[in-house]
Amino acid sequence: MIYPYKDKQPAIAESAFVADYATITGDVVIGEQSTIWYNTVIRGDVAPTIIGSKVNIQDNSVLHQSPNNPLVIEDEVTIGHQVILHSCKIRKGALIGMGSIILDNAEIGEGAFIGAGSLVPPGKVIPPNKMAFGRPAKVVRDITDEDRKDMERIVREYAEKGQYYKSIQQ
Repeated sequence: MIYPYKDKQPAIAESAFVADYATITGDVVIGEQSTIWYNTVIRGDVAPTIIGSKVNIQDNSVLHQSPNNPLVIEDEVTIGHQVILHSCKIRKGALIGMGSIILDNAEIGEGAFIGAGSLVPPGKVIPPNKMAFGRPAKVVRDITDEDRKDMERIVREYAEKGQYYKSIQQ
């Protein structure tokens, strides 16, 4: 379901896929070939949510904000199943593992990988190309070439799946 909130209407690229039972409200922008999967909730009723191109936001995720504190997800990002993002910045090519929580003013660097079930506390910065894991998340190692290839594969496959589902949704 797509709803306006007051004077704000979600702006969703024509090539994006929004699965059944996803809910998107208010001041939300979703870029080209991005995919929003089943039962995800994106509420733009407090501050803007800006989602780039080829972003996949997997099933049962929740995206929201604090006042005057937007949520920004750059291009080619993977957001795993049941992730909570709140007024944070996720830089290009990052991957947020399933069940993770990223809180206000945290920033996940370009190409970084947050391990499943992690908690990134308010204001924490994870540098580019690092893997972080834990509650609270701590950097555990550099991203390998194998990690990067797998992260790129996930982005590519979700964009392809989204286009397939979009074609049969019509």
